[in-house]
Amino acid sequence: MSFRPALVLLLAASFACAQAPATQQPAAPATPQATTSSMPAAKPGDVDSIDHIIAAVYDVISGPAGQARDWDRFRSLFIPEGRLIPNTVRPDGTVVRRVLSVDEFASRSGAATAQQGFFENELSRKQEVFDNIAHIFSTYESRHEKGGQPFARGINSFQLLRDGQRWYIVTIMWEAESPKVPIPAEYQKGTH
Repeated sequence: MSFRPALVLLLAASFACAQAPATQQPAAPATPQATTSSMPAAKPGDVDSIDHIIAAVYDVISGPAGQARDWDRFRSLFIPEGRLIPNTVRPDGTVVRRVLSVDEFASRSGAATAQQGFFENELSRKQEVFDNIAHIFSTYESRHEKGGQPFARGINSFQLLRDGQRWYIVTIMWEAESPKVPIPAEYQKGTH
């Protein structure tokens, strides 16, 4: 299995992030935050447990080229202020990040998945939970075809929040492995 050193892909949007020039983006103008009432309603089975919300993310972002993803389902998994943060390491070692809203991620991903299939699955998981907060390291593999050869592996770092009724995603930050920085053995095996 070969890996491109600067390739960062958790989700389909990372295609756009990896293909675009890796530069710091200027701060976007402030926009009003969405309210919980403007967020799509979640399927109860998607948000009733950590296992289900993580599985829902991988399910939504995966599919063949040209197949529309259910972005309302994706939005329903996040708090209104949720963020997705791909990290890319340039050949010179500089780490570059992009901070995307859920809508920005969906827009970038939609364009990328219209042209190329993207399937991502969880290989292993390490999780820590304290009352209503959780941190998950979810090791992933990305493919262009279901059951095809992986073109990338990495770690998705999820931060989750429970409001007493359901789980929400606060952030997903990720980075792909590279020949210089392979995934450590402790993140390649096991589940909770």
